Amino acid sequence: MSDCAVVLLSGGLDSATVLAIAQQQGYQCHAISFDYGQRHQSELVAATKIAETATVTQHLILPMALDLIGGSALTDMQIEVPVHAQSGIPVTYVPARNTIFLSLALGWAEVLHARHIFIGVNALDYSGYPDCRPEFIEAFEKLANVATRAGVEGDSFTIEAPLLHLSKAEIIQLGVKLGVDYSDTVSCYQADEQGRACGRCDSCRLRRQGFVDAGIEDQTLYQATS
Repeated sequence: MSDCAVVLLSGGLDSATVLAIAQQQGYQCHAISFDYGQRHQSELVAATKIAETATVTQHLILPMALDLIGGSALTDMQIEVPVHAQSGIPVTYVPARNTIFLSLALGWAEVLHARHIFIGVNALDYSGYPDCRPEFIEAFEKLANVATRAGVEGDSFTIEAPLLHLSKAEIIQLGVKLGVDYSDTVSCYQADEQGRACGRCDSCRLRRQGFVDAGIEDQTLYQATS
C-alpha cells in the first residue's frame, strides 16, 4: 500500500522525530527496532514507549548479535565509550550498522508492500559515521531497487532521511512542533538501567547543545551534572 512506511526506531531523539514526521505526512507506520547487542536496553525500552504513544501499526524488535562481531564501544564492553570528542571516525561507530539495519527494514518493507523507509541519519551532527552521509543514503536506495523483486519490477523504494541536513537544534524545534515528548527518548551511548544519560559521551553532548541552541528546556534525565 502506498501509504505504508517502515520507520527505523532506535528510541533516540532523531528516530522519534522521524516517526513523527512520517505520521504527519500521513503514512501508516510500521516501526522497527534492533536488539543488536548494544551496551544497554534502555533505548529499546524507550523505543517501545515511543511506538505505543504514537500508536504505530506495528512495532517489531529484531534480535541480532552484533556484539559477537564487536569492533565498537557500543557492542564491546572492553572498549571504553570516549568522553571527549575524537577526530576521524570514533570508536562508537558500529561496523556496517545502518547497512544491516536498512537491509532488514527493506526486507520487511517488501513483505508489507511499503515503499518508503524512514531513517533518522544526520549529516551535520553525526559524529563522523560514514553511514550517516547523503552518499550512503543515495547508494542504499539504488541498491534497494536492484536487489529486490519489487524494485526490479518497477515498484521502487525510497529511503527517506528528512533530518539529513538539519542541525540538532532544528530537529528538536521540528519535533516539538510535531508533539514529540523528548523526555521519553534515550540517546546516550551508556545510559543506565533507568534510562538516565551519562551527560559526557558524544551523543549526550550533541543532544544537550541541541536543546541549548534550540532555546528549549532539556528534560533529559542525567545520571549526574557534568
